[in-house]
Amino acid sequence: MTSAERRGLRKDAEFNRKRIASAARTVFAERGLGAPLEEIARQAEVNIATLYRRFPEREALIEAVLTDRMNELARLAEEASLAADPWAGFRGFVEHVCAMQAADRGVTEGFTACFPDSPGMEEPRSRAVAAVDALIRRAQEQGSLRPELTSGDVMLFLMANAGVLSSTRHAAPGAWQRLVALLLDSCRATPTASALPPVPSPGELHDAMVAARPHH
Repeated sequence: MTSAERRGLRKDAEFNRKRIASAARTVFAERGLGAPLEEIARQAEVNIATLYRRFPEREALIEAVLTDRMNELARLAEEASLAADPWAGFRGFVEHVCAMQAADRGVTEGFTACFPDSPGMEEPRSRAVAAVDALIRRAQEQGSLRPELTSGDVMLFLMANAGVLSSTRHAAPGAWQRLVALLLDSCRATPTASALPPVPSPGELHDAMVAARPHH
C-alpha cells in the first residue's frame, strides 16, 4: 500500500468517525444514552461493523459525545462566573443548564450519572465545578445568594430536574421550568430563610451519580 493510499484510508476513517459521532449526538438527544447502536449506524449511513471499528464499546461513543457537551457546560460556567451581576450569572447558568437537560436526553443522563468516568470528561467537569464555586462565592459576597449554598446543591438541582424530566417530558413538557423557578427562589438570601440540612459530601454525590448510571 502506498503512502497516499494509507492517507486516504485514515481520511476515510476520520470522516466516518465524525459522521458516527454526529449521528450519536442526535440519537442520544432523542432517545437517551441507551439508544440502539444500529439506529446510530443507520443515521450515520455506515454499517454496524464500521461503527464498532471506530467505537469498539458504547462507552467510547458516549464519551465522544458527552465530552463536547461537558466542555460547553464548563464554558457556560466560566462565562457566568464573570457576570457583572453575580446573582444574574448564577440564575442564568442554572436556567441554561436545566434547559440543556430538557432539550437533550443524553445530556440529562450524562450530566447526572457520572458516565463515563474518563480523563476527557474529568477536565471540563473540574473546570465547571471551579467556575461554579467562584460564581457562588461572588453571589454570596454580593448578599444575594444564601451563604450555605454550594456547588453540591447545584448538582442536586440537576438531579432533581432529571427526575422531573423523566416523568413529565411528554405529558407535561414545561413542568421543569416551574421546578427551576422554585429552586432558584429558594436560593435567595432572605432574613426568614430556614436553616438547611447538610449538603451531601462529594463522595456521596459521586456514589449517587454512579448508582444513577443507565444500564445498557
